[in-house]
Amino acid sequence: MTDRSHITILLDRTGSMQDIRADVVGGFNAFLAAQQALPGQATLTLVQFDSQDPYEVIHAAAPLATVAPLTLEQYVPRASTPLYDAMGRGILDLELRLARLPEAERPRQVIFVVVTDGMENASREFRRDRVMALIEAKKKLGWDFVFLSADLGAFADAGDLGVVYESRLAFSKSARGSERAWAAASDKIGRRRGGAAAVVFDDQDRQAGDDTA
Repeated sequence: MTDRSHITILLDRTGSMQDIRADVVGGFNAFLAAQQALPGQATLTLVQFDSQDPYEVIHAAAPLATVAPLTLEQYVPRASTPLYDAMGRGILDLELRLARLPEAERPRQVIFVVVTDGMENASREFRRDRVMALIEAKKKLGWDFVFLSADLGAFADAGDLGVVYESRLAFSKSARGSERAWAAASDKIGRRRGGAAAVVFDDQDRQAGDDTA
Protein backbone atom coordinates (compact mmCIF):
# COMPACT_ATOMS: atom_id res chain seq x y z
CA MET A 1 0.00 0.00 0.00
CA THR A 2 1.33 3.43 -0.98
CA ASP A 3 1.37 6.75 0.88
CA ARG A 4 -1.30 7.97 -1.54
CA SER A 5 -4.57 9.37 -0.19
CA HIS A 6 -8.00 9.55 -1.75
CA ILE A 7 -10.55 12.29 -1.04
CA THR A 8 -14.18 12.04 -2.13
CA ILE A 9 -16.34 15.15 -1.80
CA LEU A 10 -20.12 14.94 -2.14
CA LEU A 11 -21.34 18.48 -2.69
CA ASP A 12 -24.97 19.44 -2.07
CA ARG A 13 -26.16 21.30 -5.18
CA THR A 14 -29.79 21.75 -4.02
CA GLY A 15 -31.82 24.94 -4.30
CA SER A 16 -31.28 26.06 -0.72
CA MET A 17 -27.55 26.38 -1.42
CA GLN A 18 -28.22 29.33 -3.75
CA ASP A 19 -27.61 31.84 -0.95
CA ILE A 20 -24.01 30.66 -0.56
CA ARG A 21 -23.38 29.52 -4.14
CA ALA A 22 -20.32 31.69 -4.71
CA ASP A 23 -19.04 30.92 -1.21
CA VAL A 24 -19.25 27.18 -1.82
CA VAL A 25 -17.36 27.49 -5.09
CA GLY A 26 -14.73 29.72 -3.49
CA GLY A 27 -14.47 27.46 -0.45
CA PHE A 28 -13.98 24.33 -2.51
CA ASN A 29 -11.39 26.02 -4.71
CA ALA A 30 -9.44 27.23 -1.66
CA PHE A 31 -9.61 23.69 -0.27
CA LEU A 32 -8.38 22.30 -3.59
CA ALA A 33 -5.46 24.71 -3.82
CA ALA A 34 -4.39 23.96 -0.26
CA GLN A 35 -4.49 20.20 -0.85
CA GLN A 36 -2.58 20.53 -4.12
CA ALA A 37 0.17 22.43 -2.28
CA LEU A 38 0.75 19.61 0.20
CA PRO A 39 3.39 16.91 -0.29
CA GLY A 40 2.31 13.40 -1.10
CA GLN A 41 0.17 11.86 -3.82
CA ALA A 42 -3.60 12.02 -3.73
CA THR A 43 -6.63 11.49 -5.92
CA LEU A 44 -9.93 13.34 -5.72
CA THR A 45 -13.51 12.54 -6.63
CA LEU A 46 -16.01 15.40 -6.76
CA VAL A 47 -19.73 14.66 -7.05
CA GLN A 48 -22.63 17.13 -7.04
CA PHE A 49 -26.08 15.95 -6.00
CA ASP A 50 -29.68 17.12 -6.18
CA SER A 51 -32.99 15.45 -7.02
CA GLN A 52 -32.68 16.23 -10.74
CA ASP A 53 -29.30 14.50 -10.85
CA PRO A 54 -28.52 12.65 -7.60
CA TYR A 55 -24.98 11.77 -8.64
CA GLU A 56 -23.20 14.03 -11.12
CA VAL A 57 -19.52 13.15 -11.23
CA ILE A 58 -17.25 16.12 -11.95
CA HIS A 59 -13.96 14.33 -11.22
CA ALA A 60 -13.53 10.58 -10.73
CA ALA A 61 -10.43 9.63 -8.71
CA ALA A 62 -8.41 12.20 -10.65
CA PRO A 63 -4.81 12.88 -9.63
CA LEU A 64 -5.11 15.87 -7.33
CA ALA A 65 -2.62 17.94 -9.29
CA THR A 66 -4.79 17.70 -12.43
CA VAL A 67 -8.09 18.79 -10.84
CA ALA A 68 -9.33 22.14 -12.17
CA PRO A 69 -11.14 24.64 -9.94
CA LEU A 70 -14.92 24.44 -9.72
CA THR A 71 -16.81 27.15 -11.63
CA LEU A 72 -20.10 28.94 -11.08
CA GLU A 73 -21.24 27.50 -14.41
CA GLN A 74 -20.79 23.98 -13.02
CA TYR A 75 -22.33 24.64 -9.62
CA VAL A 76 -25.92 25.79 -10.13
CA PRO A 77 -28.17 25.04 -7.11
CA ARG A 78 -31.60 23.52 -7.81
CA ALA A 79 -34.19 21.02 -6.59
CA SER A 80 -34.16 18.94 -3.37
CA THR A 81 -31.87 16.67 -1.32
CA PRO A 82 -31.29 12.95 -2.11
CA LEU A 83 -28.55 12.74 0.51
CA TYR A 84 -28.77 9.00 1.15
CA ASP A 85 -28.68 8.20 -2.57
CA ALA A 86 -25.56 10.34 -3.03
CA MET A 87 -23.80 8.81 -0.02
CA GLY A 88 -24.75 5.25 -0.88
CA ARG A 89 -23.68 5.53 -4.50
CA GLY A 90 -20.51 7.36 -3.53
CA ILE A 91 -19.44 4.66 -1.10
CA LEU A 92 -20.22 1.79 -3.46
CA ASP A 93 -18.58 3.47 -6.45
CA LEU A 94 -15.41 4.10 -4.48
CA GLU A 95 -15.44 0.57 -3.07
CA LEU A 96 -15.53 -0.84 -6.60
CA ARG A 97 -12.85 1.53 -7.86
CA LEU A 98 -10.48 0.62 -5.03
CA ALA A 99 -11.15 -3.10 -5.44
CA ARG A 100 -9.97 -2.87 -9.05
CA LEU A 101 -6.61 -1.43 -8.03
CA PRO A 102 -3.67 -3.71 -7.28
CA GLU A 103 -3.10 -3.92 -3.54
CA ALA A 104 0.16 -1.99 -3.85
CA GLU A 105 -1.62 0.96 -5.51
CA ARG A 106 -4.50 1.39 -3.07
CA PRO A 107 -4.52 4.59 -1.02
CA ARG A 108 -3.45 4.46 2.59
CA GLN A 109 -6.08 7.01 3.61
CA VAL A 110 -9.62 7.23 2.25
CA ILE A 111 -11.42 10.41 3.29
CA PHE A 112 -15.11 10.74 2.41
CA VAL A 113 -16.53 14.25 2.82
CA VAL A 114 -20.16 15.40 2.62
CA VAL A 115 -21.02 19.11 2.38
CA THR A 116 -24.70 20.00 2.79
CA ASP A 117 -27.14 22.56 4.14
CA GLY A 118 -30.18 20.31 4.51
CA MET A 119 -31.61 17.00 5.57
CA GLU A 120 -32.45 14.04 3.39
CA ASN A 121 -35.77 14.48 1.59
CA ALA A 122 -35.60 12.96 -1.89
CA SER A 123 -33.73 9.62 -2.01
CA ARG A 124 -35.26 6.77 -4.00
CA GLU A 125 -32.54 4.13 -4.13
CA PHE A 126 -30.96 4.05 -0.67
CA ARG A 127 -32.59 3.95 2.73
CA ARG A 128 -31.07 5.28 5.89
CA ASP A 129 -30.30 1.85 7.39
CA ARG A 130 -28.39 0.76 4.30
CA VAL A 131 -26.24 3.90 4.30
CA MET A 132 -25.56 3.39 8.00
CA ALA A 133 -24.42 -0.18 7.36
CA LEU A 134 -22.14 0.93 4.52
CA ILE A 135 -20.53 3.60 6.71
CA GLU A 136 -19.94 1.17 9.56
CA ALA A 137 -18.37 -1.38 7.22
CA LYS A 138 -16.02 1.15 5.70
CA LYS A 139 -15.04 2.65 9.05
CA LYS A 140 -13.80 -0.80 10.02
CA LEU A 141 -11.52 -0.67 6.97
CA GLY A 142 -10.11 2.67 8.11
CA TRP A 143 -12.11 5.10 5.98
CA ASP A 144 -12.66 8.57 7.41
CA PHE A 145 -16.13 10.12 7.12
CA VAL A 146 -16.33 13.91 7.41
CA PHE A 147 -19.56 15.91 7.45
CA LEU A 148 -19.85 19.69 7.00
CA SER A 149 -23.38 20.96 7.51
CA ALA A 150 -25.24 24.27 7.68
CA ASP A 151 -28.31 22.43 9.01
CA LEU A 152 -28.37 21.17 12.59
CA GLY A 153 -30.90 18.46 11.76
CA ALA A 154 -28.62 17.06 9.08
CA PHE A 155 -25.67 17.39 11.48
CA ALA A 156 -27.49 15.23 14.03
CA ASP A 157 -28.65 12.73 11.39
CA ALA A 158 -25.05 12.26 10.24
CA GLY A 159 -24.20 11.23 13.79
CA ASP A 160 -26.99 8.65 13.75
CA LEU A 161 -25.57 7.35 10.47
CA GLY A 162 -22.22 6.73 12.15
CA VAL A 163 -20.20 9.86 11.42
CA VAL A 164 -18.54 10.58 14.75
CA TYR A 165 -19.00 13.98 16.39
CA GLU A 166 -15.29 14.81 16.14
CA SER A 167 -15.47 14.54 12.35
CA ARG A 168 -18.64 16.60 11.95
CA LEU A 169 -18.60 20.40 11.70
CA ALA A 170 -21.64 22.66 11.71
CA PHE A 171 -21.21 26.04 10.06
CA SER A 172 -23.28 29.18 9.71
CA LYS A 173 -24.89 29.63 6.32
CA SER A 174 -22.91 32.71 5.43
CA ALA A 175 -19.81 33.67 3.49
CA ARG A 176 -17.65 33.59 6.59
CA GLY A 177 -19.19 30.40 7.96
CA SER A 178 -18.65 28.57 4.67
CA GLU A 179 -15.11 29.88 4.24
CA ARG A 180 -14.09 28.83 7.73
CA ALA A 181 -15.67 25.39 7.43
CA TRP A 182 -13.75 24.68 4.22
CA ALA A 183 -10.55 26.02 5.79
CA ALA A 184 -10.95 23.83 8.87
CA ALA A 185 -11.68 20.79 6.73
CA SER A 186 -8.64 21.47 4.58
CA ASP A 187 -6.39 21.81 7.62
CA LYS A 188 -7.61 18.63 9.30
CA ILE A 189 -7.66 16.57 6.10
CA GLY A 190 -4.17 17.79 5.32
CA ARG A 191 -3.05 16.59 8.75
CA ARG A 192 -4.71 13.24 8.13
CA ARG A 193 -2.87 12.90 4.83
CA GLY A 194 0.32 13.66 6.73
CA GLY A 195 -0.20 10.86 9.22
CA ALA A 196 -2.65 12.11 11.86
CA ALA A 197 -4.79 9.35 13.33
CA ALA A 198 -8.13 10.87 12.28
CA VAL A 199 -9.91 13.97 11.02
CA VAL A 200 -10.79 15.77 14.26
CA PHE A 201 -12.35 19.21 14.54
CA ASP A 202 -11.67 21.15 17.73
CA ASP A 203 -13.52 23.85 19.69
CA GLN A 204 -11.75 26.59 17.76
CA ASP A 205 -13.02 25.14 14.47
CA ARG A 206 -16.56 24.98 15.86
CA GLN A 207 -16.50 28.55 17.14
CA ALA A 208 -15.15 29.82 13.84
CA GLY A 209 -17.78 27.95 11.87
CA ASP A 210 -20.50 29.60 13.95
CA ASP A 211 -19.12 33.10 13.53
CA THR A 212 -21.25 35.13 11.12
CA ALA A 213 -19.92 38.52 12.14
